[in-house]
Amino acid sequence: MLDPKNGVIRIGVFYDGNYFLHVSNYYNYFHTRRRRISIAGLHTFIRQQVAEEMNAEYRLCHVVDVHYFRGRMSAYEASQRGSQLYNDRLFDDVLMSEGVVTHYLPLRNRGGRKEEKGIDVWLALEALELTWMKKYDVLVLITSDGDFVPLIRKVNTLGTRVMVLSWDFEYTDDTGREIITRTSQDLLEEVTYPVAMHEIIDNKEKGKELLISGLFVNQESAPKTYKAIIDNGDVKISKTLNMKSGYGFVAFPPNNLFFHYLDVVEGDFNEIVDGDTISFTVEINDKGNEVAKNVKKVSDDLYVELEEPDTDQEPEEDHNSWGKMASDSEYDI
Repeated sequence: MLDPKNGVIRIGVFYDGNYFLHVSNYYNYFHTRRRRISIAGLHTFIRQQVAEEMNAEYRLCHVVDVHYFRGRMSAYEASQRGSQLYNDRLFDDVLMSEGVVTHYLPLRNRGGRKEEKGIDVWLALEALELTWMKKYDVLVLITSDGDFVPLIRKVNTLGTRVMVLSWDFEYTDDTGREIITRTSQDLLEEVTYPVAMHEIIDNKEKGKELLISGLFVNQESAPKTYKAIIDNGDVKISKTLNMKSGYGFVAFPPNNLFFHYLDVVEGDFNEIVDGDTISFTVEINDKGNEVAKNVKKVSDDLYVELEEPDTDQEPEEDHNSWGKMASDSEYDI
């Protein structure tokens, strides 16, 4: 049996990438934090959590392997979706800088919807093989999927302890859809260390404020931000941000405004990409939130970009936040 006082504790971390993206999108767009999850910060948290659970010194707990699994659209498909291809590469840079090994499979079309196929099986096989070969002391899974129960049972037979980092949350998105994310109870019952991340983050446990804050990216490297410079009564002009499949956002301090493809009154919604100049009106939806309506793509000549970042605004994208990746529609909730 491992004596945590006399040797390095080897930690292997395996990401269910689409689940992680879904969680990060939630904290970036819908949670009061308005920040993405930091890869580096999460690994620091894992080391600290393992040290506490095993009554070991932090310096003896080391993440020795990190693997990230996700379905991904082809380069051609990504190139047709604004800056999607660039943002995929940007996130790859973040993963590479943290020593994360990436594993991608192409997304498949099913009923007009892009879905992952086979990625969970690949994650399970790699996790089991590497746990056996490298003798991890703790296997960490970032997932909520009960399909990984057989993997956990197999890993338990090897004498490796399993920790699961999971998030439970619900929210109503700007299209009125109620999104509910829950972790499989079967999964939680099989693991050695179930960690309810949403509770840790929201309860702000005393003495862990700095560690919890480190779970989120900072805004030190925030890029240029935008503001509407023409305000002719009802009509505003600004730049688009975070264009998704069927909806997008427009920069409008103090908060970015949501708009739906049905709100585009001239031209094709699919021709609007990140950074385009649009005119729009501001209205209140049935939930009492400001949204953009009567959206039209207009000439860039009508817009002036700020030369310096507006530090009061949330960054939409930086090297660590990879702010404009894929839409939640790619995540099969």
